[in-house]
Amino acid sequence: MDRHSQSVPGWFAWLTRRVALMAALALLAAPGIRSAQAADTMIEVTDLAGRTVKVKKGVQRAILGEGRLFSATVVLMGKDKPFAQLAAIGDDLPKFDPDTWNRYLADVPAAKSMTLVSALASSDFSVEKAITLDADLVILSLGFLDKAMQSGVVDNLAKAGIPTIFIDFRERPTQNTVPSMLLLGRVFDRIDAANSFIDYYSQQMRRVYNVTTRLKQDQRPLVFAEQAAGLNPSACCQSFGNFNFGEFVSEAGGMNWGSKYFSGAGGMVNPEKIIVDDPQFLLMTGANWSNSNPGNIAVWLGYETQPERAAAQLKGLVARAGFPGLTAVKNRRVMAIYHQFYQSPYHFVAIQALAKWMHPNEFKDLDAWATFQELHDRFLPIKLTGKFWIEMN
Repeated sequence: MDRHSQSVPGWFAWLTRRVALMAALALLAAPGIRSAQAADTMIEVTDLAGRTVKVKKGVQRAILGEGRLFSATVVLMGKDKPFAQLAAIGDDLPKFDPDTWNRYLADVPAAKSMTLVSALASSDFSVEKAITLDADLVILSLGFLDKAMQSGVVDNLAKAGIPTIFIDFRERPTQNTVPSMLLLGRVFDRIDAANSFIDYYSQQMRRVYNVTTRLKQDQRPLVFAEQAAGLNPSACCQSFGNFNFGEFVSEAGGMNWGSKYFSGAGGMVNPEKIIVDDPQFLLMTGANWSNSNPGNIAVWLGYETQPERAAAQLKGLVARAGFPGLTAVKNRRVMAIYHQFYQSPYHFVAIQALAKWMHPNEFKDLDAWATFQELHDRFLPIKLTGKFWIEMN
């Protein structure tokens, strides 16, 4: 052998030892590296139930356990890809608000391929389906917290490695919209989009707050708000407590009748009590519930509303026993408004409409429909059509 051939075994042995040493060091370092990488991709958040939850930063396959929560996530995703970072949404959206779903089907091609799952409210929410969809987060409404906990859904999802968070636009919407949107901004890693919407939301709410906070008690009219008026033609009347639309009435400068009698979300009311108290204003919520409650006599408000039909439906509701004698009906201070505002971050539109209705002189320059149009122009990928509130002629 020549000199170079004799040196090869020594060089090879040195190289082998070097590779082995580097491999050993890599193995020692690997756990730390993996932990650091995992830490970089996980964030710890506090949801609206007060739970501390660890989630991926920028989740890509979230499931909306209530489809109507899509009204919140869509403003974060941008007009081009409104269904981005979602694996599925609850089927309550097409079931209870078909007008909105039809609007998305018409204007957003991706809606046709969106996976629908049983919503938590139906008791048929499937953990197995969430696993099959490779979900990395399930988002639920705070109003279903007890049900989700008692049914074991949250625990079973956790065992499968799928975290859950609770947000709220229904229980205390005017208090919880901003923290809910901030939370969504963090988990989807779209904090700039969340802040942009929050700025707009705050600006629009202030247009009402800055006036109504100066109203004296005797300037606030008594308002009876009937929840889902006509949904059950044989039952009257469900009203709101100091939650939800009860909050909207108060923020808009009225006194919510139900807040005197219900400490929580609301309850059933004897129509005779309404007649005795004789409220100055009568508010009814309505939507197209033809899919969920065929035969209802509600005012069908939403993206597909025909104004003439809505006016006739409102006329039918105020003709029910006892209503024609109410001062509100005699003075034509009756409004029907889109029920689905009650669990949407767009509720500032409803509050503006109510404020203008109750206090036209104080809000001469406020145009709730123009606000709603601007919301669509800035944040939503669909056209604004139909009618979302109507007053008695």
